[in-house]
Amino acid sequence: MSEFLPVSRSDMQQRGWDELDVILITGDAYVDHPAYGVALIGRVLESHGYRVGVIAQPDWRTAEDFTRLGRPRLFFGITSGNVDSMVANYTANKRPRQKDDYAPGGRAGLRPDRALIAYANRVRQAFKDVPVVVGGMEASMRRLAHYDFWDNRIRRSILFDARADILVYGMGENQVLEIARRLSAGEAIQTLDFIPGTAVIRKDPAFLDELVTIPACEAVADSHEQFNRAFQLFYREQNPVTARPVVQAHGDRYAVVYPPPMPSSPAELDAIYELNYRRVWHPIYDAAGGVPGLETVRHSLVTHRGCSGECNFCSLYFHQGRMVQSRSADSIVSEARRLARDPAFRGTITDMGGPTANLYGADCPRWAKKGFCRNKRCMAPQTCPSLDPGYGRSLPLYRRIREIPGVNHAFIGSGFRHDLFVGSQADACLEELCRFHVSGRMKVAPEHISDPVLDAMGKPRKETYDAFVNRFNRINQRLPSRRYLVNYFISAHPGSTLKDALEMALYLIQRGIHPEQVQDFIPLPLTLSGAMYHTEKNPITGQRMHVAKTFRERKMQRALVQYRNPSNRQLIRDALKELKAEHLTSLFFKAAAGKLSQRSRGAGGGKAGRTGSEPAPPVNTAGRRTGKSGKTARTRPRR
Repeated sequence: MSEFLPVSRSDMQQRGWDELDVILITGDAYVDHPAYGVALIGRVLESHGYRVGVIAQPDWRTAEDFTRLGRPRLFFGITSGNVDSMVANYTANKRPRQKDDYAPGGRAGLRPDRALIAYANRVRQAFKDVPVVVGGMEASMRRLAHYDFWDNRIRRSILFDARADILVYGMGENQVLEIARRLSAGEAIQTLDFIPGTAVIRKDPAFLDELVTIPACEAVADSHEQFNRAFQLFYREQNPVTARPVVQAHGDRYAVVYPPPMPSSPAELDAIYELNYRRVWHPIYDAAGGVPGLETVRHSLVTHRGCSGECNFCSLYFHQGRMVQSRSADSIVSEARRLARDPAFRGTITDMGGPTANLYGADCPRWAKKGFCRNKRCMAPQTCPSLDPGYGRSLPLYRRIREIPGVNHAFIGSGFRHDLFVGSQADACLEELCRFHVSGRMKVAPEHISDPVLDAMGKPRKETYDAFVNRFNRINQRLPSRRYLVNYFISAHPGSTLKDALEMALYLIQRGIHPEQVQDFIPLPLTLSGAMYHTEKNPITGQRMHVAKTFRERKMQRALVQYRNPSNRQLIRDALKELKAEHLTSLFFKAAAGKLSQRSRGAGGGKAGRTGSEPAPPVNTAGRRTGKSGKTARTRPRR
């Protein structure tokens, strides 16, 4: 079994090293698992012959902790961790979180606010001339001037505030390897241009033969129209096949964002995930009880990347991309066999998936040569008939994994796209998944039930969800034991009024659904929904929309949806009074007490509540959703 990457000078001495090529700094604890970005990047660099060390959760109050491994030969690579540090540290109501699942013992406070900036500036203080490369989710989503929810203002590209030499966005393996190769060859950090998936600061972009200039940082800070114009231009340059460099002035300098990298091939993904990860936290965390975030992914398999769903509140479009990239079935089966041989394995693979569980093997005839469509989405308002959801590849893969000796259960714990269960083969596919790969609860994300709000989210309309629930209920009747739906909803998304929240609450009451998984919308940087929140307009269509910006309205919208929470009673009263719907008060409180009759729920609502959509037993919330920008947490960590 491989050693951990060095975390101390003594680790380096045991390997006979007096110098490292690359030092990776992270706001997470060091967990040597491919679901953790620093472990993955570190192992990829190591596999290409580079000497790599890790400084995890350094004390940012002084520069001392950043010198523990000495000066790297090539560069410091810095990330805030798997999650944007502001999401990790604060709730949707901007209150400090009491727990951090990516820290030892779940302890909060070990990661600074705006961790990239804090870490990078301490590195500059300790080593003035060493190249600084920033990456991860926080870098990806802040690579240009952006609206910051926590400051409630426009902040400039994080390249400037972190004083970084180069920014890596997306998953980053190929970019980091190219940076290391060119620096090893003697090139200066200031000359590393034209690397797909990177951004740099330049004094003059005239060296670019082709580019898209978007409104300057100062212009987007002063004008909502200029902000949306910049967003729209940048949004259209995300197809890696056709994209051009995007340039934005910041004073007398320019942020230059090179086009996204081409999707990774199955062979490239296989090579990454077949590296010899320890799949455990570093033993220095044993005394603290380990790292809670590992438990949800320790015995999981990453099968693919990317998501063609392109939800407006989700960061995946700008991070992993819209074209799905899948590993080979042989590689995944081989990894499953290695898991089964692990002495700590108890027979259950907890997840086989990616950002969207049921997109493994998905493909479109355009992707290989042209990329995705410019003015048409893959899955909204309806799923494009050209999109192959990949069930011809995924179901045979799952069957192979079920046959592996020692694997008693192979579950899919990631969220499913309910709108992919359509067509003549959907029943057989859904039944096989529910029968063998759903551990009692199937996670889906209708997000809302008001069609105008769903349109603003880029999600399929309510009728699509209703059709899925009917299909799910029908399948349930054929199963040996019943399955339940865990429905994820978002409250206070742009476009959602208090009336829309009431509509959703009544829909849930009629069906006997009382969701625990409701997330207050968080307008994270660079997302389309974040732009809507800031400007109160859709940046693509120009449509004006209502935005719930006061905490009072946000809380009322959530309270209506979570009507069974006793602490929401006064908020429900306030909301119904504001809507002049006080006559519904008794309905809400009877529903909260579980005293509604079938008749009072409304015709057609009870059946779905009794079978498929019935609320599941309480869920362990340690696996909160974190990756998607409209949600505060997620089951699978992402960098």
